[in-house]
Amino acid sequence: MSTAGAAFRLVRAGWVLVREGVVAAFPGDQLSGMPKFGWRMARLLARRRALRHGRGDRLAHAVARLGPSYVKLGQFLATRPDVVGNDIAVDLAMLQDKMQTFPKAEAVAAIEASLGRPVGELYAEFGEAVAAASIAQVHPAVVEHGDGPRKVAVKVIRPGVRRRFQHDLESYFLAARLQEKYVPSARRLRPVEVTETLAQTTKIEMDLRLEGAALSELGENTREDPGFRVPAVDWERTGRDVLTMEWVDGIKMNDIAALEAAGQDLKTIAVNLIQSFLRHTLRDGFFHADMHPGNLFVEADGTIVAVDLGIAGRLGRKERRFLAEILYGFITRDYLRVAEVHFEAGYVPRKHDVAAFAQAIRAIGEPIHGQPAETISMARLLTLLFEVTELFDMQTRPELILLQKTMVVVEGVARTLDPGFNMWKTSEPVVGDWIRANLGPRGMLADMRDGMAALASFARQLPDLALRAEHLAREIDLMVENGLRFEQDTAEAIGKAEAHYSRLGRWALAVIAVALVYIAWKLV
Repeated sequence: MSTAGAAFRLVRAGWVLVREGVVAAFPGDQLSGMPKFGWRMARLLARRRALRHGRGDRLAHAVARLGPSYVKLGQFLATRPDVVGNDIAVDLAMLQDKMQTFPKAEAVAAIEASLGRPVGELYAEFGEAVAAASIAQVHPAVVEHGDGPRKVAVKVIRPGVRRRFQHDLESYFLAARLQEKYVPSARRLRPVEVTETLAQTTKIEMDLRLEGAALSELGENTREDPGFRVPAVDWERTGRDVLTMEWVDGIKMNDIAALEAAGQDLKTIAVNLIQSFLRHTLRDGFFHADMHPGNLFVEADGTIVAVDLGIAGRLGRKERRFLAEILYGFITRDYLRVAEVHFEAGYVPRKHDVAAFAQAIRAIGEPIHGQPAETISMARLLTLLFEVTELFDMQTRPELILLQKTMVVVEGVARTLDPGFNMWKTSEPVVGDWIRANLGPRGMLADMRDGMAALASFARQLPDLALRAEHLAREIDLMVENGLRFEQDTAEAIGKAEAHYSRLGRWALAVIAVALVYIAWKLV
């Protein structure tokens, strides 16, 4: 796809955001100069009916017009409040990933191409789609087993979605490169790097074998857990473009009226949801990172079943210890320990004073302890914590940002079920048990075992490291003696690349300017 094509897609997306009132929804009163003029123009050009809705609804309407790629972009940016801000991240997290279904015949063709067998051999029955999202849709089906027929859910990749995403990604990369080149204040957010992460995340999500593997891993981790499970995967009928799994008979967690009519204890479900999430995060270091209520079902016995594991988060042992200790430190008001954990984990540079950092942590914790427990939001606490740590040069940690986003959503679901939900009372048993098990004698033994394993691995690599060091020393001697030289081909390649990106920026700006003139002319 050409740069002009990417620029046109970018202009179209901007126009849709303006018309749906998304740009006008941002606070513009504090702006000045051209940015404020642009914001005022956006308010004038927005549809009148769009301005009657809140920002979240405006985003939903705009994304529905732009298509599946922008649904995924919105959901991805919801995991990066460091990039878009906390308020917008919350709005994006609420985007409903619902699209029009595609014909059953196309789903059948995709299944047969992926698995190499006729659908009639794979399934005794194969029904019409019952749900469709940006990347795939779900069909009910029946498979024959030794113990009789069994109902399954078949998730099928949307035809042409990879090509569509690739085209839209090129426009995202163009926008990111223009930002880095012409908006100096945006460079610290590394927009090109963020877009590369989106591209990699999307590639993973479009291979349904990887989602099946995530379901299988989470299923093994939670096999003995009370009140929580995920659907079992049918690996014989799973491939890159199709995922077959157990059918879930339950009520969606966003259908409060149906849950109440079924006699479910909403307060118990809320407690189970939070404790399950914390258990997965702290104990296993692997958690479902898209736990909005549409992905959560409640079975007749009150068991929570989580589906759609296209986005999952991982935390290493160090990050899990960091999370548990800061939460427990806030619970016990041990702010100095919370500060020390940040330094021990290497998140805050040693040049800062631990006592000064503890004082900043206290500024977050004390107001919380002055409120009723049911009004305290752990997700809000983490948000404030990351704002303070930024003042002390703590670098963005993507794994912690994803955790923060998921906790915002999960806590919101729990409070929907139980408006008086006490996050701290619910969390303490899981967090406290994990700390006692992992930071006491047993934890010290585990750390010693990990340290010995790392030392043994290093010892095995010593001969190879010595050879590399010797080779590097020779290369440095030659460089000192002869100077740093580029091959002719390398020098020419650098020159061509620089010229290419300069032309790219000029052409992109020219195309955008022409498109805006055309739009303005059509409006006259």
